[in-house]
Amino acid sequence: MKTSDKILQMLKTQGELTAKVIASELGLTTMGVRQHLQSLEDNSDVIFEDKKATRGRPTRYWSLTPKSNSHFSDRHEELTVQLIDSVKTIFGEQGLEQLIAHREDASFKLYQSALDDAIDLPAKLAVLAKLRTEEGYMASVETGDGVFWLLENHCPICAAASSCLNFCRSELQLFQSLLQQDASISREEHIIEGARRCAYKIVPLNG
Repeated sequence: MKTSDKILQMLKTQGELTAKVIASELGLTTMGVRQHLQSLEDNSDVIFEDKKATRGRPTRYWSLTPKSNSHFSDRHEELTVQLIDSVKTIFGEQGLEQLIAHREDASFKLYQSALDDAIDLPAKLAVLAKLRTEEGYMASVETGDGVFWLLENHCPICAAASSCLNFCRSELQLFQSLLQQDASISREEHIIEGARRCAYKIVPLNG
């Protein structure tokens, strides 16, 4: 993987970062990283914001632009939106609902089968994050204060979800159905609403 692609990957999964932090994680010089960032900025893939520091000069933080999404999986966005519009035209909103329900049911069966051998909630979330990453969602699990977070840094069906928000409703319902015996789930951050990622808060039912 090229250095510029590694930088894009870091910004996608970690959010805004300084050149110094990027250089440290990649084992490069700060000057070298700045050159890559400059190139990415020239291509409109990244932007920066200078933030006041407690002392000295402001610190420069780099983040991705919407244009950078072209570097990540998009699941043939244009075709997807066209197909959704066609379903609406030919079969109406009810037909689209049936399509979404079918997709949700198929995903539930696939995920449920994969979760069969997971003995507890952390194990189930690890399997779920792996499945979602394989589908292009760049998913990970974090925990703190007795709460789990399923984080998805990319939405490979973003075009479809933007065209029909019920796809997003369906995904939340899918997670709730899969883990209903173990936890309550809510979506706290949403890419479609302008957030950097989708973040699902998972609270164990046993405390």
